[in-house]
Amino acid sequence: MRVNKRFTLLAAAAALVVTTTAQAAPAYINILTGGTSGVYYPIGVGLSQIYSNGIEGSKTSVQATKASVENLNLLQAGRGELALALGDSVADAKNGVEDAGFKAPLTKLRAIAGAYPNYIQIVASQESGIKTLADLKGKSISVGAAKSGTELNARAILKAAGLSYSDMKVQYLPFAESVDLIKNRQLDATLQSSGLGMAAIRDLASTMALNYVSIPADVVEKIGNPAYLSADIPANTYDGQAEAVPTVAITNILVTRADVSDEVAYQMTKLMFDNLTRLGNAHSAAKDIKLENAAKNLPIPLHPGAERYYKEVGAL
Repeated sequence: MRVNKRFTLLAAAAALVVTTTAQAAPAYINILTGGTSGVYYPIGVGLSQIYSNGIEGSKTSVQATKASVENLNLLQAGRGELALALGDSVADAKNGVEDAGFKAPLTKLRAIAGAYPNYIQIVASQESGIKTLADLKGKSISVGAAKSGTELNARAILKAAGLSYSDMKVQYLPFAESVDLIKNRQLDATLQSSGLGMAAIRDLASTMALNYVSIPADVVEKIGNPAYLSADIPANTYDGQAEAVPTVAITNILVTRADVSDEVAYQMTKLMFDNLTRLGNAHSAAKDIKLENAAKNLPIPLHPGAERYYKEVGAL
């Protein structure tokens, strides 16, 4: 009897150790962002701080990347738990569009939320004489890293405007590098896909006179992609930008993996919406994240954990 009792006690103790260990296992949350001078990175840092404080036992990190396309491929490979990506890139990833940087359909992607819109922002030094899309002919322009979400946007917009890369001198550079070259008169213009008020353009506008190139509504319509919507960059978003600039807006999506636990996905969703004011302080673009729109018009399925949150708050 004593032997049996002893074995029972040992088994109970072992079970307690296993249970305690399982409960104490940290939730690793690596957040995939973009270049440090863009908008994804400070928002990722803000989310990391929110999750670190709000998800017990979590270990958070923020990874600077080449943004949308790289982020989605890294998620598929299990090398991140949350990523920011452009809506059109997410749709291309789901469908395995090779020209967009996806060799096969990415089947593990799940949505956490539709976030804030990216605005296509084309700026040129005033001395370049570039005022319209047509003026880009024969000029030098940076369009972001090759096959990045920004560069895919550039291709679509220029094609709709009747232009091609062969009409201009194209460089594939990230935001900060593009700005430095414009400052040094080694580049005429840059096309950047980002939230409003991005640091790289603010920096450039504070040092030299710029022209803000508009993308007319008829060009947006010719793109023929429902992810691309006509929008305006509000007046005075940047120094010297006295009038609103017509352009394209594309929704950003917060994306996770199907194998991230339902509880972690639920907490990531809930904590973000519980802390929108704090996230807006990390970058003003996050102020455009709206609960009522977060679960709508997504190109990939919601993660069940996120879906649970939206049902709880009546947003789905």
